[in-house]
Amino acid sequence: MKFGETFTEYLHGEEEWFLEKYRYVEYKKLKKVLKKCKTCNSTRSDDEHIISSATSLSDSCQYQSCPWCDQMFFEELMKEAYDIAGCFKSRVRHLLHLHVATGMQRYMMRLRRCFTDEKQALIHEGHILIQYITMNAIAIRKILKKYDKVHGSENGKNFKLKMRAERIELLHSPWLIELGAFYLNSGLDKVGNFKNSFGRVSCENINEDQPVMKLMLPNSIELEFDLVCAICLETVFNPYALKCGHIFCKACACSSASVMIFQGVKAAPQCSKCPICREVGVYAEAVHMIELHLLLKIRSKEYWKERMMGERSEMVKQSKMFWNEQTMQMIGF
Repeated sequence: MKFGETFTEYLHGEEEWFLEKYRYVEYKKLKKVLKKCKTCNSTRSDDEHIISSATSLSDSCQYQSCPWCDQMFFEELMKEAYDIAGCFKSRVRHLLHLHVATGMQRYMMRLRRCFTDEKQALIHEGHILIQYITMNAIAIRKILKKYDKVHGSENGKNFKLKMRAERIELLHSPWLIELGAFYLNSGLDKVGNFKNSFGRVSCENINEDQPVMKLMLPNSIELEFDLVCAICLETVFNPYALKCGHIFCKACACSSASVMIFQGVKAAPQCSKCPICREVGVYAEAVHMIELHLLLKIRSKEYWKERMMGERSEMVKQSKMFWNEQTMQMIGF
């Protein structure tokens, strides 16, 4: 079955109610734009007698920058990618907030579980979100490949780089890692029924030098995420993902941005740079990866306790230094 048919089947399948509320890639519409562009180019080429019969497909199109596609194609695709990334982020955040709820909200959820299977509902939504992000990511990849094939250009590849620069590359979202950690924390890796529908997630070498999370998503998409902090070179503890996508321990990220642990990662100055890619302004929108932190707490208890004691000791030490300095400034010493 061709992907276009598979995508249409997905749009009109069990998740149709979900897709009616949220944006998705208009795959058919974008294909029509490319089809029209291809027809115009071939007609124009025949009139001008530029293309010889022996010319290969990659060399045949002389219109690498197509005004029709540049206006209708990339602009529309960028809007869709932004909306899909935003939807995925908000829905996953809401889902995980319910999973790790505290206080009165946790009490109300436990009360509700007496009458409904709340955990099952959360798992089902996680499955929907995995399918949503995977199918749309494949649709974007396929349509960009078609663009390059029609125009004999690399504009599709360049658009992918632009998506990465804008932080809307769907399968590189830290929220996908959080969803994978939620999957493992819920014990779904041991439930056979969900291995096929939700995908497969594994967390390997947690107590060794190279811990990784592997995601096998629908349509045979394999992703691997390194769980080593690039600063301390140990398994990330109390992890934060910066806007650029790089993940660090909270203490390491704070140290890199010259802020104290108790102040938090988001207190970093605007001029602070990512220790890896050196991009500026990536701390303000940092994501606290609570599910990943919980996963490491469950899978590596001794390491987690050791790191927790070390972070608390350092936090107390920094707090004392900070307030001593504040006191001395107040009294004039």
